[in-house]
Amino acid sequence: MAVLSAVFAALTSILAKVGIENVDSTLATAIRTLVVVAMSWFMVLITNPNPGLSAVDKKSWIFLILSGLATGASWLCYYKAIQIGDVSKVVPIDKLSVVFTIILAATLLHEQLTAKSIIGCLLIAAGTLLMVI
Repeated sequence: MAVLSAVFAALTSILAKVGIENVDSTLATAIRTLVVVAMSWFMVLITNPNPGLSAVDKKSWIFLILSGLATGASWLCYYKAIQIGDVSKVVPIDKLSVVFTIILAATLLHEQLTAKSIIGCLLIAAGTLLMVI
């Protein structure tokens, strides 16, 4: 599933770059978001999770809403970036989220930061720098 996620993310970048040629990036983000919302609710309806919304506690609501706000901010920035820049440069910078996620996971979630993960983060950062300069 993670590999498919990466493939769909790659398609998202290419399709979005073509799609926003003559469209404001904020409007394009809103259109994309409507499609994602419709698709998400369709999946909820066909998988029929039990007990559904009533089982979501207050803490989960808060953090899911905050995650949604972060996603929205990310998408708005991303669409503006690909509208004004080259996809081949924007996407590697966007993927620095891997480095930021590992740092935040270690800091906020107290996940173990190993020598291997530190080296991986440094390689991702170096690779990003090589791709964009």
